[in-house]
Amino acid sequence: MKFSAIYIEEQVADLPRVQAILARTASVPVITCERYGEVFNRKAQNFRLQKQAPALILASKFSNFVLPAPPGYGFNSQPSFYFSHMLNCVYDCRYCFLQGMYSSANYVLFVNYEDFGAALAKKLATCGEPTVFYSGYDCDSLALEPISRFCEYYLPMFENQPDATLEIRTKSTQIRSLLDREPLENVVIAMSFTPHKSAAKWEHKVPVIEKRIEALRKLQQAGWQVALRFEPLLAEQELTVEYQQLFAQIFGVLDRDNIHSVSTGMFRMPADYFKKIVRLYPDEALFAKSTEVKAGQIALHNSAEADQMQIIENELLRYITSDRYYHCAS
Repeated sequence: MKFSAIYIEEQVADLPRVQAILARTASVPVITCERYGEVFNRKAQNFRLQKQAPALILASKFSNFVLPAPPGYGFNSQPSFYFSHMLNCVYDCRYCFLQGMYSSANYVLFVNYEDFGAALAKKLATCGEPTVFYSGYDCDSLALEPISRFCEYYLPMFENQPDATLEIRTKSTQIRSLLDREPLENVVIAMSFTPHKSAAKWEHKVPVIEKRIEALRKLQQAGWQVALRFEPLLAEQELTVEYQQLFAQIFGVLDRDNIHSVSTGMFRMPADYFKKIVRLYPDEALFAKSTEVKAGQIALHNSAEADQMQIIENELLRYITSDRYYHCAS
């Protein structure tokens, strides 16, 4: 992973974790700042241009460590929460809501893991029922693993918490840290996919589908729980055929009887985010499609969408049982 520079908040500069990160990125220029917002929230930034050479910002977070997951986001009706130790994703998926949420394409890594850990421990102690925690909502938790060592710190927190499940949602093949340790039954590695044509057009810098499938195969063989997230579904003329081919490819490699869960979900994001992204990419064909707005959320509209969705769901249920399938409403 290459960075144009590393910005470090003065208050975290001497932390052992920060020093270890600097040792792993010794050739990158280092700049100190008082607070990460000086860099991340600057006015007149261009997300599209900055994405070509983003910087890494090492910072501290002071509040909102663990938040309620958006309604309909998760794989069951249990209480669910998410935590974001990082802001922004190393990949450049054209449909991603983060480019509408943030004005900066730089990556913010909150290095005060212990404060996150304390908030997670408090939530785990007070839930009183099976609970799901999601990492990967504002970032891809595994993609920066060689730098962040996310798994090394956070996974042990769930080791003795049988009523708590951690889902790590990712498109990354950075699985070495997982393969180097014993698997945890309550940790799920959920890999996101779109068909080959969509991936080629809109998932820039993302590992190719074959490598992601191979990563899941290795994780399965090592005893890890894996899940499949077919999101977002982007309605196009040959969508059902492309998904049929993708399902055949994936389920031809993975052990379908040992897949934790499978989900689908249509393209959707807050309307304000969508408007910002359209301004960034005015010539992008994806955003030239018809849209509709419901409750402040924008979706790509296609008259055949409902029929396509039903065909895709029926095709999925050829491979998995219905109790492991859900449609993400968020």
